Amino acid sequence: MTILTLSLTLACTGLAGCKRHHETAGEKVDHFGNKVQDTLDPPKGPAEKAGRSLDRATGND
Repeated sequence: MTILTLSLTLACTGLAGCKRHHETAGEKVDHFGNKVQDTLDPPKGPAEKAGRSLDRATGND
């Protein structure tokens, strides 16, 4: 029982230490495209700005 508990604790600790992978090239291109869109066609008010950021957060560009 002790060995099982120790092994589960070690496994969970190892998974908790994982970091997010670096951005892929596609994500960088998407972020650049968003910046260009904001420069050429900025949001016209707080509601449009909030909607645009919500769309980007959910992946509905």
